Amino acid sequence: MTHEVFNQAPPLVGHDVAGDPALLEAVSREGASWAVDDLHRLGKLAGTAEPQRWADEANRHEPRLLTHDRYGHRLDEVDFHPSWHRLMEVAVGEGLAGAPWAARRPGAHVARAAGVHVWSQVEAGHICPVSMTYAVIPALRHAPELSALYEPLLTSRSYDPGLRTPATKTGLLAGMGMTEKQGGSDVRANTTVATPGGDGTYRLRGHKWFTSAPMCDLFLVLAQAPAGLSCFLVPRVLPDGSRNTFRIQRLKDKLGNRSNASSEPEFDDTVAWLVGDEGQGVRTIIEMVAMTRLDCVTGSASGMRAALTQAIHHTRHRHAFGGPLIEKPAMRNVLADLALESEAATALAMRLAGAVDRDEQAFKRLAIAIGKFWVCKRQPVVVGEALECLGGNGYVEESGLPRLYRDAPLNSIWEGSGNVQALDVLRTMQRSPAGLDAFREELSLSSGADRRLDDAVSTFLRDKPDESDARRVVELMALLLQASLLVRYAPPAVADAFCASRLGGDWGHTFGTLGRAADTAAIVERAAPA
Repeated sequence: MTHEVFNQAPPLVGHDVAGDPALLEAVSREGASWAVDDLHRLGKLAGTAEPQRWADEANRHEPRLLTHDRYGHRLDEVDFHPSWHRLMEVAVGEGLAGAPWAARRPGAHVARAAGVHVWSQVEAGHICPVSMTYAVIPALRHAPELSALYEPLLTSRSYDPGLRTPATKTGLLAGMGMTEKQGGSDVRANTTVATPGGDGTYRLRGHKWFTSAPMCDLFLVLAQAPAGLSCFLVPRVLPDGSRNTFRIQRLKDKLGNRSNASSEPEFDDTVAWLVGDEGQGVRTIIEMVAMTRLDCVTGSASGMRAALTQAIHHTRHRHAFGGPLIEKPAMRNVLADLALESEAATALAMRLAGAVDRDEQAFKRLAIAIGKFWVCKRQPVVVGEALECLGGNGYVEESGLPRLYRDAPLNSIWEGSGNVQALDVLRTMQRSPAGLDAFREELSLSSGADRRLDDAVSTFLRDKPDESDARRVVELMALLLQASLLVRYAPPAVADAFCASRLGGDWGHTFGTLGRAADTAAIVERAAPA
C-alpha cells in the first residue's frame, strides 16, 4: 500500500501533435491546406510511444567518434544509435529535408515548416542535418553544374546513410562549415586557405571549430581563395570513390543537442569545388544561412509548443488543494501566458515560411532575422516555466522536460547569436529601404484593429535607432509582427491578451502576470493538446 500510485498524470501518448489550432490555421492561410491530412498523420505518429522512445535512446546513447579502424586506417566516421536513424528516416521520408525545392507546388515550404514544427517536438537534435540539407539548395544553385549533379539527391525523400560515392546513393544530406576558433561569427577572420588545383578544383587546408552532423555527404565551406573569402563544396567521398580528407579531430561535449554530433574537422589537401564567385563567399552562403535561420525560428516555436503541451497535460491530471491544478487561477494564468507566447511564435514562423514560398525577398530578408532574434530568445524562458508547472516531476529526465530545457538555448546561438541578428536587422533597415517598406506594409494590414498595437507602431516609426538600441528595437519589431498576426487571425481572447500584456503594459516580469481582463480559460482551452 505504500507504493499505491495515484494523482499522477498518465503518459502523454495517443494524441495528435498536429492537433494545434494555431498551427493548422496558419498552415491553411499561408497556402498549404492541401498538406493538413499528411500533417495529422505525422502528428499522430509523433504522439505515439515509439518515437518518444527513439528520442530518449538517441540522446542517452550519444554519437561515438571512430577515428581509425582496427588496422590503423583513418575512418573519420561517427556511429549513431539505431534510434537516430529511425528519426532521420521519418524526417527525410516526410519531405522535411530538401524535398520542397523539387515540389514546385504553392505552399510546399509552409507544409515542410509545419512538418518540422510537429516532428521536432519528438526530438530536436536530428533536425540539424535535415535543416542544413533543406537550406543548401539556394546557395548551391550559384554553381549550376554542381546543382544539376547533386540537387536531385538532396531533394530526395530517401534516407541513405553511410559514406559512399554520392552518385551511387538514393539520397544525400548536406552540412556547412563556417566558423573557426579565432573568428566565430566574424567569418572574414577565417584562416582556412583554398588553393586552385589547376583542374577546376581547389585544395583546402585549415581547421573548422563547429561543423555539425559530420556524417553528411557534402558540405558548404568558407575558405580564403586568392580573390578573398569564398564558398566551396566539399564532399566526404570523391566521385572516384576515394575518401576526401576530412579529419574529425573531436566531437563537442555540448550542453544539449546530445543526439547530434558536432565536430572539429581538419582539411589538408582537401578537394573542393567553388560555389559562386571567388571573394563572394559570404554572399553565397548567406542564402543557406537564411534558410537555417528560418528553421531556428520554427524549431524554437516547436520546442515551446512541446513544453506547453506537457504543462497543460500535467496540470489537467494533477490535483492539489482541492481540485485540478489547471482550474487554479494562478496556474491558469501561467498556462495562458505560455500559450500566448507559443501561438505568437507559431504564427510568426508560418508567416516566414509563407514568405519563402511566395519569394517575398524584401520582407523575408528582414523578418527572418527579427524572428530568429526574438522567438529563439523566448524558448528557454518558456520551457523553464513549463518545467516548473510539473514541479519536481518536470526536473526528472523521464519527463522529457530536462532535454527540452538543455536544447532550448541552442537555436539562439546557431546561425548567429542575438547581437548578430539584431545588428543584421539594423543594417538591413539602413541599406535596404525595400525591407523596411515591406515590414511597414505588413503592419499596415492590422491598422485600426487594436489601439495598443497602433500606438506601438507609431512609437517604432518615430524611432531613430543606433547600434546600442539594436536589441530593444528588434524586440519591438518582433512583438509588432506577432501582434499584427494575432490581431488579424487569432481568437479575440488571444489577440487582446497578447496586445494588453506585450504592448499595453498590463504585464509583470514573469509568466502568469496577465491582467484580470484576460480570458485565461479560453486561451488555455485553445492550446490544450488534441
